[in-house]
Amino acid sequence: MSQLPDVKGHFGPYGGRYVPETLVKACEELTAAYRKIKRDKKFHEELRYYLESYAGRPTALYEAKNLSAKFGRGRIFLKREDLLHTGAHKINSTLAQGLLAKRLGKTRLVAETGAGQHGVATATAACVFGLKCVVYMGAVDIERQALNVYKMKLLGAEVRPVHSGSKTLKDATNEAIRDWVTNVEDTHYLLGSVVGPHPYPEMVREFQSVIGKETRRQIVKQAGRLPNYLIACVGGGSNSMGFFHPFLKDRSVRIVGIEAAGEGVSTPHHAASITKGRPGILHGMKSYLLQDKNGQVLLAHSISAGLDYPSVGPEHAYLKDSGRVSYYAVTDGDALKGFEVLTKLEGIMPALEPSHALGYLPKLMPKTKKNDIVIVCISGRGDKDIHTVQQYL
Repeated sequence: MSQLPDVKGHFGPYGGRYVPETLVKACEELTAAYRKIKRDKKFHEELRYYLESYAGRPTALYEAKNLSAKFGRGRIFLKREDLLHTGAHKINSTLAQGLLAKRLGKTRLVAETGAGQHGVATATAACVFGLKCVVYMGAVDIERQALNVYKMKLLGAEVRPVHSGSKTLKDATNEAIRDWVTNVEDTHYLLGSVVGPHPYPEMVREFQSVIGKETRRQIVKQAGRLPNYLIACVGGGSNSMGFFHPFLKDRSVRIVGIEAAGEGVSTPHHAASITKGRPGILHGMKSYLLQDKNGQVLLAHSISAGLDYPSVGPEHAYLKDSGRVSYYAVTDGDALKGFEVLTKLEGIMPALEPSHALGYLPKLMPKTKKNDIVIVCISGRGDKDIHTVQQYL
């Protein structure tokens, strides 16, 4: 199995670059810069400094013994990305892309955000590297993620509400791309997930693969071997792709991605693009997409703002078709149960995004053996979601 896209950014039939002519030059410039910094030891040394001294890497790999005891089978470990500065894995990529933007001579960052974690991380990177920052966010998400909106403003970012469409992540992405087209000379579009036109799916995956590389070293040190299962939530798919990628060649490791089933995949209110979608083009890429019979994009729904997206990264689509990764969908209700269980048993409040991965454990753990190792990526912490949880519970 190839672990890289081809030169045009295709993962099998997915990916590519479907952008207006005005963005072709910017994408080619970014691709060339990315290829150059991949081989640049100085860049990686500088990035490592910021990831370790500023963001707080490496993050812990914690054996959740109370959670394991609840199921009575297997050993559950948690990869604690929630311990990072700004509260989620997003800082891994924003610091890297901030450095890259400086290399390109850009003075302004533009970003989209759903849960607000990417917006906060982008605003943070803008502070560190002395760049201006504009974040687009759907009006619905602004309401349910008010804390992160206030954080972005405190960090000096301009938060622009989006009132079109579903007023969530898809629509924020549309506006961010429009901004980039208009201001391409001085602006870097700091995309938050493994979606969009080439080189973003590959580039963001590489910047997030620090999660899986650390996990691999840590589990071998703690348990003496590789895990039996990896589980992570999938919206656009950046935390999961970074977590999964270093293990793709290890066939003994079963890899599971969890989508948002919302109110159920048999209803119109879900964000399960792999489970219920079909190939289509959105935001500069070809991937699985929630769409009607006429190809119009359907509204996505999830209790989690970060999973509320009608498509998925093209590499995830490729991994689904190849059978290397299994994808399942977890409802809002089961995600809330995952949140409650981890909070009460381990004293760790996860974000609602990884709560979906935790919500899958009751289905997985009965199938495991006593000594099986299951690692769940806790991609973010739950303080941003407390008001949502309070409302639902």
